Amino acid sequence: MVLKQLETIHEDSDCIVINKPAGLAVQGGKGITVSLDNILEQTWSQRPFLVHRLDRDTSGLMLVAKTKAAAAFFSGLLDSAAPAGKGITKQYLAICKGKPPQPEGTICLDLAIHGSVKKSVTRYRLLANALETEVFSLLELELGTGRMHQIRRHLALTGNPIIGDDKYGDFKLNHQLRKTMKLRHLLLHASRLIIPQTPNGLSLDLKAPPPEYFGDVQEKKP
Repeated sequence: MVLKQLETIHEDSDCIVINKPAGLAVQGGKGITVSLDNILEQTWSQRPFLVHRLDRDTSGLMLVAKTKAAAAFFSGLLDSAAPAGKGITKQYLAICKGKPPQPEGTICLDLAIHGSVKKSVTRYRLLANALETEVFSLLELELGTGRMHQIRRHLALTGNPIIGDDKYGDFKLNHQLRKTMKLRHLLLHASRLIIPQTPNGLSLDLKAPPPEYFGDVQEKKP
């Protein structure tokens, strides 16, 4: 895979924002032969700086800095301690099992991260065009903190695991959907990235529609 095969949502002298497909790891490692950072390094002939992470199976917007200084700038905006309105906003779309008890709310459940318990906050909203069936719900989610697998873990803990999640999800339901709907993906997508200011003074509000397989699930009944 080469960079031109990936959808570039934005690029300037400081950064590039890619619409990452599900199945592509963002960082190389043991057993990983193709990764986003490797693709960028081969294209740029320089080291890319991953400002944040997306799970391999999560699709959507991925911000990568081109310089160490830009990476430090963006990392400061991603810090949960950034002043209100000054930080980067990351929104996601997910199709989950069942339906949250309220149409919108905040999940505040601490998560164990590498042996330490961390405060973790996820805001959610049941979309107006949510699925009519009670089996699935379409949610818009926004990270208040950025913990490992935060959205996946929070929704699983509240009884609404993401469809297709083979780590925290409803394994029996996933198995059923693989047979009845040909489900092959985790239904979690990083859909929107709001960057109030880049190092060169730009204000960005970037969006990427979910992959086609989201619609495939929405249009069918299990």
